Amino acid sequence: MTANTQSQAIVRVVDDDPDVRRSWQFVIEGEGWNVLTYASALEFLEKDSPFTPGCLVLDVRMPGMSGLEVQEHLLARKAELPIIFITGHGDVSMAVNALKRGAVDFIEKPFEQAALKQLVELGKLYGFDIARPAANTQEAIQWMYLAYLASVKDQNGAAMSIGRTSTFIDIYAERDLKNGTFTEEQIQEFVDHFIMKLRMVKFARTPEYQNLFSGDPQWVTESIGGMGVDGRTLVTKMSYRYLHTLENMGTSPEPNLTVLWSTHLPQAFKEFCAKTSIASSSIQYENDDVMRVYHGDDYAIACCVSSMRVGKEMQFFGARANLAKCLLYALNGGVDEVSKKQVGPKFRPVEGDTLDFDDVMAKYNDMMKWLAGVYVNTLNVIHYMHDKYCYESIQMALHDKDVHRWFATGIAGLSVVADSLSAIKYAKVHPVRDENGVIVDFNIEGDFPKYGNDDDRVDVLAHDIVHQFMEYIRMNDTYRNSVPTTSVLTITSNVVYGQKTGATPDGRKAGVPFAPGANPMHQRDTHGAIASLSSVAKLPFRDAQDGISNTFSIIPGALGKEDQVMFGDLDLGDVSFENPVACCDCTDSSAPEGSEDR
Repeated sequence: MTANTQSQAIVRVVDDDPDVRRSWQFVIEGEGWNVLTYASALEFLEKDSPFTPGCLVLDVRMPGMSGLEVQEHLLARKAELPIIFITGHGDVSMAVNALKRGAVDFIEKPFEQAALKQLVELGKLYGFDIARPAANTQEAIQWMYLAYLASVKDQNGAAMSIGRTSTFIDIYAERDLKNGTFTEEQIQEFVDHFIMKLRMVKFARTPEYQNLFSGDPQWVTESIGGMGVDGRTLVTKMSYRYLHTLENMGTSPEPNLTVLWSTHLPQAFKEFCAKTSIASSSIQYENDDVMRVYHGDDYAIACCVSSMRVGKEMQFFGARANLAKCLLYALNGGVDEVSKKQVGPKFRPVEGDTLDFDDVMAKYNDMMKWLAGVYVNTLNVIHYMHDKYCYESIQMALHDKDVHRWFATGIAGLSVVADSLSAIKYAKVHPVRDENGVIVDFNIEGDFPKYGNDDDRVDVLAHDIVHQFMEYIRMNDTYRNSVPTTSVLTITSNVVYGQKTGATPDGRKAGVPFAPGANPMHQRDTHGAIASLSSVAKLPFRDAQDGISNTFSIIPGALGKEDQVMFGDLDLGDVSFENPVACCDCTDSSAPEGSEDR
């Protein structure tokens, strides 16, 4: 197109949202085009001619006359004005239909631009100009907290990560200490206040949600430490300061302070973590050496154990699949053992007085395949409706444009399933049926290997169940072409899943809680901590990249220590900060020019 043609053509933007109109006008005029904007379809039809050269950027949903109706009107008048539809996430299917009727393209609304404006306005309410870079440690923490607060309030408490903030905040701290702007005590107080505020966020949730998670979780995680892909440590003084809040303010379930553990972490930091863990039982550990391979060194933990690159990845998630109940459905031909209703497909139930392993596995695979299809379809609906009505614009505005989307599923009751299949294979399990022929209990004859004792006979069963269910998940199309993965994770909801599940072939009685996450069932891991951890370590991380959780407690005496470690023994003055490394590539611990705007 010649410059003369471009100067004559007019791009019309029709949208009832003034912020959207201004945004598009700014972008299009920046490319050298003439732009006219209209607040409604009727205003456009009254004031403009569809026969004037150019194109029409048209909102799908508007009060009065919709964009689709405008398209039909122009088609009836034989006006060949090219139409580009502006659509919200929930309008994609409508836009596709419009394409079939002659529209040339559709683009998503720039929600993020308006969201960033709202974030700046939030800062103004508190007297802060967060449109400019933070000038010091206090401002950096304040800016960061306001961004977090706006994000979680926008999405009302979905699980998220605040990031790996202790590493880059240290750039400000080291510079402020060098310049005399703040003292060490003042910086620690800023950190204490930050962690305190993270503990205080509240959300408007339903009683059903609260019951499922046995409380009011905030799902906020701070990731600390880890190693760079170039071999340098990402542990800084600020890493110590974040953990030191557990001494200054006492313990709290949240924020979830997660140490990204590597065998290459500085020894002083390892020892500090060990002391703090013994004294507080409040630190979570994640395997940085495993996750760094998949995500690089700029990732963080969202929710509990979900690793994602900061600002470059997000995930859709909604619920977990109760694989223990699925096993009971397989045994009962899709009949729910509690309600006695036909919930699953009416497959043939198991027969006879003793369960046959091969027969059970064939039926279980069929039922898992069905469950995976229902599961993915349900989550697709949830994610579609969430984007349509509750799009997380502020949170996504803080992400890069091209975001890698994960489709996160989850497994509940893994250890129950592993032990149940082990009992069927290595012992004799006799089903107990009610008057309607529904299996409601089991009698076990003989012993069987239990998950959590480093016994490959049962650990292989647990491994294969995770892998096979994930394969069934991958067979289904996912919302927005997101990449499917799964987690073996329940922290509190395992109690609720257990309450809703009848007796299982491993000897667990009806209503008894499942073990949390990938943990063995209580008191079944009889061969010590290392054996229990080894069983969990055999689960396939490639199939469960959303995380594998193992909640584990060790009393100090079990470590062979007789001295009592108290919080009073933890003092930053006793810690050697040799060669602190900031997240920048510079050799000086102070920040280079412009590094604060990260």
